[in-house]
Amino acid sequence: MLTIVIQVVVFAVYLLFMLLIGFGFYNTNNTLNDYFLGGRGLNKWVAAMSAQASDMSGWLLLGLPGTAFLVFGGTTEALWTAIGLLIGTYLNWLFVAKRLRKQTEVSNNSITIPVYFENRFEDKTHILRVASSLFIMFFFLIYTASQFTAGAKLLEATLGVPYVVGLIIGGVIITGYTFTGGFKAVAWTDLIQGIIMFFAIIAIPIIIVCQMGGFEGTAIEFKGLEAAKNEVFSWLPKSAGGTINILLLVSSLGWGLGYFGQPHILSRFMAIRSPKEVRPARIIAMIWVILTLGAAVLIGVLGKVYVENGMVAQNYVEMVNGDSEKIFMVLIQTIFGGSKNIFMIILSGVFLTAILAAIMSTADSQLLVTASTFGEDLYRLFSKKKPSSDSLVRISRYAVVVIALIAIFISLNRNSSVFELVSMAWGGFGAAFGPCILFSLYYRKTTAPAAIAGVLTGGIVDIIWYFLKGGIFNVYELVPAFIISCLVIFVVSQFTKCPESVSKQYDEAQTIEIN
Repeated sequence: MLTIVIQVVVFAVYLLFMLLIGFGFYNTNNTLNDYFLGGRGLNKWVAAMSAQASDMSGWLLLGLPGTAFLVFGGTTEALWTAIGLLIGTYLNWLFVAKRLRKQTEVSNNSITIPVYFENRFEDKTHILRVASSLFIMFFFLIYTASQFTAGAKLLEATLGVPYVVGLIIGGVIITGYTFTGGFKAVAWTDLIQGIIMFFAIIAIPIIIVCQMGGFEGTAIEFKGLEAAKNEVFSWLPKSAGGTINILLLVSSLGWGLGYFGQPHILSRFMAIRSPKEVRPARIIAMIWVILTLGAAVLIGVLGKVYVENGMVAQNYVEMVNGDSEKIFMVLIQTIFGGSKNIFMIILSGVFLTAILAAIMSTADSQLLVTASTFGEDLYRLFSKKKPSSDSLVRISRYAVVVIALIAIFISLNRNSSVFELVSMAWGGFGAAFGPCILFSLYYRKTTAPAAIAGVLTGGIVDIIWYFLKGGIFNVYELVPAFIISCLVIFVVSQFTKCPESVSKQYDEAQTIEIN
């Protein structure tokens, strides 16, 4: 009972602190640029940590370890997915971050992806803006719902809070500080959340290895677990004695393609203070990603040893066998649950808070991007009277609340898989926006009709492919949809004329120096 009380207090202090940050930034959002991009003033540390924390989400501490924990195919899929994400993260920072920061400012100081597309390609029909906005609202509802689901699972598994009650608590807190503080609050809370996530996910595998008697003791425990041993080596190609499935390999690595089209990550690139800070931010981000992804997979693998070798209480075994995504929570409760030491119990609360931090760092970004889409991209476009900046900020705040309520409704299905929900939304964004982002930054002859065709093709193919099963359709839908979208953009660009003003704008972004 004492353990639960202390963990509740730790959770409450953390949540209150997040809300206070939101209220602290309430009066600093005077313009849409402030509310949605923080006035393009993020330093390298905040930009890097905010991008990665909002990127990884509750998936890092729930979905990925849970997948690695599964006996048949889980570790293989988790390992290659982590490698794909690692490659994608690096390429995104290397090839997109700096150019997007410069191009969005040159393109009429665009503050959202749909507006950027419209300005970059001078689309007078507004089709590109509207189509992009609709995709954002659709996929982010699914993405945000996945985070609310993860939060409810956390409170249910650790504190015994009923799933629906936990869903409401998490939704209210996240909505509260996003509503009040806007982008600045989201970015600074992400920095704090990213630090908490980093230390928690690194510490747990180290503690487990120490409890098993170091590396030698862990190897002995692991050697006795045939299922886990075979699973780990199954990631090798068949020629090397493994059982790697080519479709699984392509699908897992294909996750990396999604980075080029994630609005909540791209917005951090757009908001960084100066293009000169991109390189140091990239280094910070890569160190964080390499260590956290490796630790997440390791947690799932070590969790197998813990569970199968009888080192976990029976009630926790039943919990994790029913839902593998709870393995990180189970390990924390197993390691610290029986302790009478107040410090150790507080530490367990902090580690569990890391899961909440991961969830909140992504959900807040998604809510804000979706709200900006409604206010800046749709309401401004279709409003009969030109709305003021203050009214757009106010409308966007209301949109945060409405979107959160819809996401909570979607999350009422307690059997939803965080991994599956994130997978669908990630693939949708990567296919719809990724190719168009890359062409907008690297191909000066890309035309508005080509961009429209690419966005629509990528998004629609991704959705259709998701619902098809068997054979080649088992490949992650992002991969074929991304490739087809790229081909469509290139081909249509060859048969349509690019206005000189569009090419000139592209050239200007390549030469301009923004301090």
